[in-house]
Amino acid sequence: EWRRLRRLAAPLALLMLDIDYFKPYNDALGHLAGDDALRKVSAALRESLQREGDTVCRCGGEEFAIILANTHQEGAEQVAASIHAAIASLDIKHPSSPLGRLTLSIGITVVDPVIDEQPGELLAQGDQALYHAKHEGRNRTCLWQPPVLDLHQAT
Repeated sequence: EWRRLRRLAAPLALLMLDIDYFKPYNDALGHLAGDDALRKVSAALRESLQREGDTVCRCGGEEFAIILANTHQEGAEQVAASIHAAIASLDIKHPSSPLGRLTLSIGITVVDPVIDEQPGELLAQGDQALYHAKHEGRNRTCLWQPPVLDLHQAT
């Protein structure tokens, strides 16, 4: 898919998702409840994707990635909003969450078009955006922003 989008000079969005406070959830409710929550979240993620070719995968633990081909920033943000709504509608009780229910954080990065970037760079950017969403309070979406050069420090 990466090579095809590069050939077409088409955009690609990557969403990195992480279930908030999942270790305390597992610790409080047990691994069977954790496995059940993962299955429900995974199904909600798949159902949130509208187009054939949009791909969701579990990266490990409680982290997921979604690849949206031919998707610009606005489309990726719309998908993220629908995911947050879908997870909220599951209403999975979470005793260790400030909201009392299971939530997730999302990091978005977009390349438009896919030309010089490498898949590893995109994954790193998605992880940085996800970290920012967690740092900003969880249960939110953050868009990756390139670092800003501080001209005062450069001189």
